[in-house]
Amino acid sequence: MNTHAEITNSTEDLMANAIRALAMDAVQAANSGHPGAPMGMADVATVLFNRFMTLDPKADTWPDRDRFVMSAGHGSMLVYAIHHLLGYDDMEMEQIRNFRQWGSRTAGHPEYGHAKGIETTTGPLGQGITTAVGMALAERMDNARFGDELVNHFTYVIAGDGCLMEGISHEAIDFAGHMGLGRLVVMWDDNAITIDGSTDVSTSTDQKARFAAAGWHVQAVDGHDKAAVAAAIEAARGDARPSLIACRTIIGFGAPNKQGTAATHGAPLGEDEIAAAREVLGWSHPPFEVPQDVYEAWHAIARRGQAARVAWEGRLSTHPERAAFEASHGEVDDARLAAALTGYRERMSAEAPRVATRKASEMALEVVNATLPNSIGGSADLTGSNNTRTKGMEPVTKGNYGGDYIHYGVREHGMAAIMNGIALHGGFKPYGGTFLAFADYCRPAIRLSALMQVPVVYVMTHDSIGLGEDGPTHQPVEQVASLRAMPNLNVFRPADVVETAEAWEIAMRDHATPSVLCLSRQGLPCVRVKHSDANLSARGAYVLRDCDGTRDVTLIATGSEVEIAMTAADMLEADGHKAAVVSAPCFELFAAQDQAYRAEVLGDAPRVGVEAAVRQGWGEMLGCKGAFVGMTGFGASAPADALYHEFGITAEAVAEAARGLMG
Repeated sequence: MNTHAEITNSTEDLMANAIRALAMDAVQAANSGHPGAPMGMADVATVLFNRFMTLDPKADTWPDRDRFVMSAGHGSMLVYAIHHLLGYDDMEMEQIRNFRQWGSRTAGHPEYGHAKGIETTTGPLGQGITTAVGMALAERMDNARFGDELVNHFTYVIAGDGCLMEGISHEAIDFAGHMGLGRLVVMWDDNAITIDGSTDVSTSTDQKARFAAAGWHVQAVDGHDKAAVAAAIEAARGDARPSLIACRTIIGFGAPNKQGTAATHGAPLGEDEIAAAREVLGWSHPPFEVPQDVYEAWHAIARRGQAARVAWEGRLSTHPERAAFEASHGEVDDARLAAALTGYRERMSAEAPRVATRKASEMALEVVNATLPNSIGGSADLTGSNNTRTKGMEPVTKGNYGGDYIHYGVREHGMAAIMNGIALHGGFKPYGGTFLAFADYCRPAIRLSALMQVPVVYVMTHDSIGLGEDGPTHQPVEQVASLRAMPNLNVFRPADVVETAEAWEIAMRDHATPSVLCLSRQGLPCVRVKHSDANLSARGAYVLRDCDGTRDVTLIATGSEVEIAMTAADMLEADGHKAAVVSAPCFELFAAQDQAYRAEVLGDAPRVGVEAAVRQGWGEMLGCKGAFVGMTGFGASAPADALYHEFGITAEAVAEAARGLMG
C-alpha cells in the first residue's frame, strides 16, 4: 500500500489532494466533522469521477446521469468538495467555508434537496447502500421500458465499515444479488477503523465472502493505487452482477501522525497536523484555495457530462417513446386520477360494500394502477395479506425488469429504503406493504422519506387488535401514535371503502409528503353512503353524522372504530342526547386546516375519542376535558370480537363515556 511518503504529483493526485485539503480545512473551520473518510477515499473518488462518472452540474436532475451515493454520510465533505470542484453553481467556496453552519448547504451529513447533485440523504449508516439498491433497480426497470438510448447509467456507492455492520445492509446485499443489479458498484472504504478503534473489537466478518455468497462480483484493491482502482471499476462495469470493490485505505490519508487511527474519524485534525499534512501532500496552498489547473481538471469531467447530456437530449427529442418517457418521469396527472377515483367512489357509496379496508385498498388500487403509467407495487412477503397486487401486475425479476410488482421478501427495512431509492431515481411511484406492527422495522427509512419529502406510500395492514388470534406480537397499539409523531408524514386510518379510495388519491397526488395507510383485517361497513365529489378525507376530519340543533357531545373516531361511534350515537339519540360523529382519517391534514374549519368540525360540546390504539396524540382533538376509549396496554390472542369486548372498545363504552361528560 502507498504510504504518505510515496505521494506523487500526477493530475489525479492533485485532484485527490484538493479533496483532502478542502475536507481537513472545512472540518477545522467548523471545529466539527469527519475528515478521515474524505481523506482516505479521495483517491478512489477521484478515479471514479475522472474516468467513469457521467453527470452534468448544469443539469443536475438529468434522468440518465450516473448516481453517486455517499452511504458513509459522515464523510460529507468528500461530496461537497467534489461538487465545488466540478462547478455546481450552488457550491461556491463560501459554502465550503461554512461547513456545518446555520443556513449553509453543507450540512453535517448530505441532505437531499439542500444542494444540487445530492441524490439521497445519508448519515444513518446502511440507508445509503440500500437506497442505492432501489436506484439501481429503478434504472433497470426504466431501461426495460425505454431501452439503452434513454436509460443507460450506473449507480456508484461509497460505503464504510459501519454501513456493512448495520442489519439493513444484509437485506440490501441479498436483494441486489438476487435481482442481478449489475449496474450497481459499491466501493467499500475498508480502512478497518470505527469510532471505538480497530474494527476487530466488534466484527470478524469476512465481508468479501459475504457479498460473494449473495451473488455479487467481488474484488479487492489497494485504495490508494489509482490504476488498480480504475481496473477494478472497469471490471465491475463489465460484470452482470452487482459489484463490491473492497478498497483497502488509510483513514485520514496524508495526516502523518494521525492517519490510520480513529483520531481522524470524527474530529478536526488540529492546526499542527494540518500543516504537517500539507507538507506531506505537497499542497502549499492556503486554506480554501485551489489552483486553477486543478479546477480545470475537474471541470473537464463536467464538460464531458454536458456533452453526454446534450447527446441524450437529441436522442430523446426524436425517440418514439418520448411522450411516455416524459409522462413516466413527470408529475402525476392529478385531474385524470381524481376523475377516475371520484367515479369509483360514487359507485362504492351506491353499492355500500362491507369489506376490510385492506381489501378496499386493493379495490382502489385497481383504479390507481389502471390510471397511472408508472405505479410500482410490492410487499415484504405479505402480498396476499396486504392486498397490494392488482390484476395484471407482473413480478419484477432479474429476467423481467419490465414487471411492476416487487417481491421484497421478509425485508421490511430494506423494502422501505429501496422504495426511497426508486422514488428518488424517478420514473416510478412506489408503494409497498407489510403489517402495521412491523412499521417499526421500517421506521428509519420512513423517517428519511419524510425528511427528504419523498412521497413513498406505505401500506400497513392488520392495524389493530381487530386482527385477532395472532396476538400482541402482531397487534399494533402504539404504532399509529408513533407514526403521527413524525414530521411530514401523513398517517391515514380510513373507516371504509370510500375513505380508503380518498386516502389513495391524496397519497398518490402528493408531491412532498409520504403516506402510511393503516388498514383493517376485519370487514367494515360503508359509512359514506352519500356521495360527495369533494374528497372529504383531504381535510383530515369531517362531520360524518350531524344532529339537529346544538350538539350535546361529539364522538371522534378513526378507522374500524367509526362504526362503533356511529352505533354509540344511535344509543345516545335513543336516550335523547344529540351526538355528532366526526371521522378523522388523517390527523396531520386536519391540523393543517384553518382554525375556523377545525372549530366547526369539533364543536363546543364535550368530545369522546375512540381508537383501538393508545391515547397519545389525541390531545388536540379532545381538549383538556375529553374522554378516550381505546387501548392502555398490549393486546392478546383471541377472536377480534372478544378482544374488543374484553378491552372495552365498544359502543356501550363510548356512550357511557359520553354520558359521563354530559353529566
